[in-house]
Amino acid sequence: MSDELNARARADFSRARFKSFINQVFSVIAGRHTTTLLSYDEIKEKLRIGGPIYRGVKTVRVDQIAGSLNRYHEFDRAFLPREDQLASRWQKVDRAFYQDINLPPVVLYKVGDVYFVVDGHHRVSVAREQGQEFIDAEVRECATRVNITADIKPEDLQILGAKVDFLERTALDSLRPQAKIKSTIPDGFTRMLEHIAVHRYFMGIDLERDISEEEAVAHWYDSVYTPIIEIIRKSGILKEFPNKTEGDLYLWTLDHQHYLSKEEGQPLQPPETAANQFIQENE
Repeated sequence: MSDELNARARADFSRARFKSFINQVFSVIAGRHTTTLLSYDEIKEKLRIGGPIYRGVKTVRVDQIAGSLNRYHEFDRAFLPREDQLASRWQKVDRAFYQDINLPPVVLYKVGDVYFVVDGHHRVSVAREQGQEFIDAEVRECATRVNITADIKPEDLQILGAKVDFLERTALDSLRPQAKIKSTIPDGFTRMLEHIAVHRYFMGIDLERDISEEEAVAHWYDSVYTPIIEIIRKSGILKEFPNKTEGDLYLWTLDHQHYLSKEEGQPLQPPETAANQFIQENE
């Protein structure tokens, strides 16, 4: 029985390694770089997360585990082993699976909807390869101002980092908790910061007094951003732009407004007028 289990575990590891190799080949051919596990340290640095806070032992979906604290180069995003040197430990855990031996819970950090392995990489890898949907885990949750999911890509992380910077500088999530601004444009949130700065400047001229940054942010959201988003929603135009967001169309509308002013020589239109014209031209 022992020889049979050993042979089965070796075969399972060989199959998992081959699948990892195929994933890497397809990734290179497709020009993608999303096969490596997410690095907790990179996420911590770019998203400036807090915590971790102990949440106890929980049952976690295996497909939500997509990162590692310090071994992200050893497994791919599907938690398949990328190195032959992992064979001994991996096969030992695999044999325990066939023998129905209860192993200790893995230890995970939770950031948004993604889990990062602190301890138990081989257990997660074997569980996923064996088709296990759930695994017991000690969970420590890290506070974050933006949500991430297991399918996050490197370019998404760059944009989310910019969003964290935007929220830290504006406190919009505190001033307007209902605000859920999303953008796929790399410099989108930087441009919104510029819009708020310009809006604050003209508010000061119109009201003939100093305007606090907090007041400018709230007024920009209420009187500029939100009216444009309401027009976008009523028009249903977002369905014409797959994979784009309301925030993207807001930015395009402002680009259109300034294009008409500078290139066409038209007076600067109110944002709502520019939004309606943008929609009419793209219907």
